[in-house]
Amino acid sequence: MSVWVTEEVMRRGLRFCSRGSLWQQRNFLLSAPIKDSCSPDKQFFHLWSPRQSQTWLSRSPVSSVRFYSQGANHGDDLEDGERLPSQPADTASAERQRKSPFLELLESCGSPSDVLDLTGNYSPTARQVSHCLTHMWATTKKMTDEQRRYELQLMFEHPAFDQLLQRAMKTLVHIRDEDVTYSLLSMVNLGVPQRSRVVQTFLRTCQEKLNDFDEKSLSILASSLEQMEDGANVRALKEGMRLVVEARLPGIKNVMALQTMMRLLGNDAPKDLKWKLEKKALSMTDHFSLPNAQYMISTMATMGFFSKPLLDVCSKKITENIHGIPFNRIFKLLQSCRELRYRDVHLLTSISDYVASSLDIWTNKQLLLFLSVFENLIFCPAALMDAYADKVIANPDVLTLKDLLCVLKVYSSLSYDLQDRRQQFLDSLSRVLISYLPKISAFELLKAVYCLCLLGHFPYAPLEQLLQSSVLEKLAGSKFPKSQERMFQTMDVCLRVDHPPLPQPLTVPASVLGDPTPSTPSVNPRLLLDLQSLLEDQVHMMLQEGVMVENLYFIDAAVTKPTPNQTSVCEARSGGGEGCSPAESSERIAVMYAPQSGFCYGTSNPRGPLAVKIRHLKILGYNSVLVTEQDLQSVSEEARIDFLRERIFPQHHRPETQPDEKEHLRS
Repeated sequence: MSVWVTEEVMRRGLRFCSRGSLWQQRNFLLSAPIKDSCSPDKQFFHLWSPRQSQTWLSRSPVSSVRFYSQGANHGDDLEDGERLPSQPADTASAERQRKSPFLELLESCGSPSDVLDLTGNYSPTARQVSHCLTHMWATTKKMTDEQRRYELQLMFEHPAFDQLLQRAMKTLVHIRDEDVTYSLLSMVNLGVPQRSRVVQTFLRTCQEKLNDFDEKSLSILASSLEQMEDGANVRALKEGMRLVVEARLPGIKNVMALQTMMRLLGNDAPKDLKWKLEKKALSMTDHFSLPNAQYMISTMATMGFFSKPLLDVCSKKITENIHGIPFNRIFKLLQSCRELRYRDVHLLTSISDYVASSLDIWTNKQLLLFLSVFENLIFCPAALMDAYADKVIANPDVLTLKDLLCVLKVYSSLSYDLQDRRQQFLDSLSRVLISYLPKISAFELLKAVYCLCLLGHFPYAPLEQLLQSSVLEKLAGSKFPKSQERMFQTMDVCLRVDHPPLPQPLTVPASVLGDPTPSTPSVNPRLLLDLQSLLEDQVHMMLQEGVMVENLYFIDAAVTKPTPNQTSVCEARSGGGEGCSPAESSERIAVMYAPQSGFCYGTSNPRGPLAVKIRHLKILGYNSVLVTEQDLQSVSEEARIDFLRERIFPQHHRPETQPDEKEHLRS
């Protein structure tokens, strides 16, 4: 045990011994309830006991939100992109000159209990009470979660804590608006129960002073309300904030203040107010810093508000400065993009390239989180997937079972082709999976084997274990029967069509395949009309509608197309009274309507089940032609027919088609 740890234990022990008798005398605010300003019949009491506060802390982990402040007194450690307007330099200098011995002693305190010890020896002024509360929270920000819980428990049990909160209420009318909001934010972050009298008193005071709050005070108040549970006083303040923000919107000059208020307004903000906020934000884009750009995207996600012009401005700013952004901000940015369904190819590619180029600075968990959120965005981060595959090949044993399942899900979903490293990568994953077979659950094994089948890889040991009757019986009671049926159906068709070379033949029992007669989707009517128009003059062509292949794969239309040599043979036979059967034709084309989600974003590369479907149709003798919703809806009938002609009859493609039109059709 280190000297520091020994000293720390002794200090805590002495603190407990010295206060043991005093802690029994606590009776803070038990006798004077306060009524809610909007619900007269509802009363708020401060009723915690040491045991209750310990239970409350254990189930309500303390937030990691930091204070917005210029100096040490109000928190000097704000996350980048989350700073509120700071004091002017001359004001800050004057504040430093006017520092009292109490404030100097306060800055030396290293924990909430140290601050409370100080207040027991001195009688803080009204403003010093606010400084005490903010410094108490500031001291916990750099602690570990376990240490923070321990220090906050000591704080709640400290007899001076009640006295400090009582003094905060008594001096509330004498402190500045900014200190009122800082004190409220501090109490919320320290975990003071939100229905306690002290918190509700501060909320009511904020309601009374709301019209007098400046931009900074409004922003601090917004940060407090964002973290608070719903209640009558909270709802009243939020509604008042909405009215004040709307009235003062033209005069807001600070980007961070605007963003904080936007987050507070959230999804409930009227659409016309959201458009006003967008207009205001766009007018301030020249002043966006890199943190502002990152925070604006997460702010829009919080509001549920999609503004492509604003998102594009932020994306460009981030793309130009991507190097050096820490993991938590990049990951939060990607999550916000997913929530907004916003995908900018340049932004996502730059993040992928940056992470891949600096692979060694990221932990394996961080890399997997990146891969997972990219997969959720349906975007294939090629550079990152190449780099991570090399990392797995070099040392596959570092993968936990959870890591392995994540890797299999991402690579099978995005159907990324590693080319010459593909087999080595899949063999590495298979070896890891085999090592976990003795302890893997039935459902985890099913997911792993399913992903490997999507990738066209069939390790015998996992397949054989999955298809044992004892394992299948465990799956029978699972919560995901439909998803299981789909996975088993895919495995079944893979074993039949891919014909993997296994030591012993394996088959999927019919009992786990579900309904043997799947429903047949309807053919896209516009696609069918375009095909009929294209083939009406083609004598030797045969068009079949709604073809089901291998009892699993639906084809909108199958076109049987003879080769030039086969056509001449058919013409000769026709002259002699004989014809050619469709089976003698050398080429079959599967024309399929494919959803845009079936492709990796920004590319024409099919992914997941669609990629497997194309692979199997090729084995079965079909060439696939994929038609998307964009191909059918965004161009004229003539352009659609030209597109189909180019894909089905490439030798007859009209050269006069404009290059930009062709590119549009393929996009």
